[in-house]
This record gives sequence, C-alpha cells and structure tokens, in this order.
Amino acid sequence: MTDFFKVKSLDEVLGMAQLFAPVGLEQLHIHDAFSRVLAKDLVAGEDLPGFRRSCMDGYAVNAPSTFGASESGPAWLTLKGSIAMGDIPDFELAPGEVARIATGGMLPKGADAVVMVEHTEAVDEQSIEVYKSVAPLQHVIDVTEDFPKGRTVIEKGRLMRPQEIGLAAGLGHTKIQAYQVPKVGIISTGDEVIHVEETPAPGKIRDINSYSLSALVTQAGGEPVRYGIVKDDPKALESMCKTALTHTDMVLLSGGSSVGTRDYTVEVLSALPDTQILVHGISLSPGKPTILARSGHTPVWGLPGQVVSAMVVFQVVVTAFLHRLRGLSGPVPKVTASARLSRNIASSQGRRDVVRVVLEKDGRDLAARPILGKSGLIRTMVQADGLLEIGEHVEGLEKGSMVDIILLN
Repeated sequence: MTDFFKVKSLDEVLGMAQLFAPVGLEQLHIHDAFSRVLAKDLVAGEDLPGFRRSCMDGYAVNAPSTFGASESGPAWLTLKGSIAMGDIPDFELAPGEVARIATGGMLPKGADAVVMVEHTEAVDEQSIEVYKSVAPLQHVIDVTEDFPKGRTVIEKGRLMRPQEIGLAAGLGHTKIQAYQVPKVGIISTGDEVIHVEETPAPGKIRDINSYSLSALVTQAGGEPVRYGIVKDDPKALESMCKTALTHTDMVLLSGGSSVGTRDYTVEVLSALPDTQILVHGISLSPGKPTILARSGHTPVWGLPGQVVSAMVVFQVVVTAFLHRLRGLSGPVPKVTASARLSRNIASSQGRRDVVRVVLEKDGRDLAARPILGKSGLIRTMVQADGLLEIGEHVEGLEKGSMVDIILLN
C-alpha cells in the first residue's frame, strides 16, 4: 500500500491514455457508420465531382466573353442552348456564346464560368445581355475541386459525422473499416447501496452511479454493461471484476476508492492477475480519490462513490481513455462558451478545480454563476449548464473575469 494517495497531476493521468490500445475492427455499411471511428484511411477512387458543374442558375460562358461588361456597357452574347440538371451537353461554346444552365448542371466544352441569371437580361430568343463580368471558374465547381483521385479524404482515427458519411457516399464507398464500440463494465460497490426499485432505509442510498455512468458512457460513444451492486466483500468484488474484465474493454467501479476500513478496491485490484495500480489520487477537485489500474490491456477505474465526483471524473478524465479505446486519433474538441464570472471563486494551487456553473444571459454577454454544493448533491449537476476548470497554478478567479465553460450536453 505504499502507493496509496501518491497524487498525480491531471495532465500526467491523461497522458496515460496512450498506454492502452484501441479495440478491434469491423466492417460497417455507411448507414451504420454515424459516430463510429474510421480504422483505415478512405481514399478517393475518382475525382470529385468529376466534371465542371454550375453553382448557380444562370448562363455558362467563356469568361473572357464577359470582360468589361457593365450596366452601362453590357456584353451581347448568343444563346447556344440549354442544359438541365443531369444533362451531358452535346455542343461546345465558342467565344461570344452562352448556354442556359441550372444549378448543378454540367458545363459544356468551351465554358469555364457561370453568369448569375440576375446579372443578365434576355434580348430575344437567341440573345442575352450580360451586365457583370465573371472570372474563370466563378460560380463553378471544378473537376477536382472537392478531391482529386488518389487523395486520402478521411484519415484513420476520424469520427464519422454526417458530413464524412456524405463524402464516403459521394465517392461510392458503401462500406468502411471502423473500430468496434468499446464495452464498458460498470460496478457499484458498498453495503449502503441498494437497487433503484427499493425504498432506502436510514443509511441507505439508491444506486445512482450505475445509471448516470451508463448514460455518460453512451454519450461518449461506448456501450455500457451494468453488473449491478457488489457489497463490501473482497471476494465478491474480485469475482465480479474478473467477470467484467473477461467481457468488456474498460471497467468502472464506483465507491471504495477513498481511505476507509471497508474500502477494498486497491487490494482487490492489486490481487488480480497481471494488474498494476497506475494511479491512486489525482490533483483534481472533486475527484481526488480516483484509482486507475491496468489489468492486462484493460483500464480499470475506481471512481469516487459521491455522484458528482464520479460524474466529474468521467467527464474530465475517463472520457479521454474511452476515446482512445474507440480509436480516435486526437482528443474530441470540448464544446465551450465564453462567459463572464458572476462572483469571486477561491481555489487551491496544486490541483485542478472543476466548478459547476449555470449560464445566464447578462445583456449581450453570458454570465457564469457558480453552483455551490457538496459532491454528494446531484442537484448541482442537474442545475449545471457547464463546468469551469481552474488550473493547478491559478489561485482563484475574480468576479467579472472572462472564462471558458465546458458545456454539458
């Protein structure tokens, strides 16, 4: 137990995510690829869009034919034909000629620009006047303007958002190689914890953590597997940990990470085969008594039993490890909002403080109002719109300071 509470900095712990490898691979149809992580570079097998196409309704033209055109001196051009969406033009434009074209239509040979219809006027059935000149490729998407053939269009490790799925479809990729969804085992511990269906007697609490952590796992792109409640029995906890380690890619234990006569988490994890305690204590508030172990190739977390502490540790620390297991090549950017602090906040140097805040409209700005309350009060998370992180080397923040708030989805 010599490693008990040798506190590590948050940055040290986050760096340990690289000790773990992503989960296995599978092939997916792009219909099922949303929010999955690409496991193999996606390469363009053809040019995109593959032909010159119009961005506007108007007239396809050879750009020099419009040079110098103005309202006082319009260019007089001959109408050669009309091109609908999906047509392949069977004619070529000569200088001084135009063709009527719809948005998305294919430019004919000899054309390199499009004049917007509002900058023209029909003179008769065969002629138009152009009141504004255009440059080459103006209002036109060129043959390789999206991507040329052979270019890597989506890199391995990228999250498949709707736009990446659309790009894959546009290039004819109906299937992709993706990382599997990590399975995360969730175990609640403690004699005081009861099932949510039960009515708590004095000294008992319902199992909040299994449900809040399951939702956080789903939100972060994992698949939660709940293993229920284990009482303060080392053998029962060891058996449940072995079961979870056999069937999941990460294990979360809530409760039993602080100093206490019946807190067996460290002893149980240390006794598991091929298991090493990497962290017992993070310079983080709330969440200092957090454990991280590596059992074989699997991360195992001992999270605080207090509901707010467990949720904050997951948001600030565990999510980075889950993203690593998902195969993401870099951290997912946190969605933040800039706000003005509504009151002074004290903090201690040497630790990262995470403060729950409510965002309120204050004129043209947002105001961040800290929510005061102990880490056992779930209302402080329910009321919160976001989290304010105060760095280890910052000794408090003053009222009126502009701060970045990490938004809670």
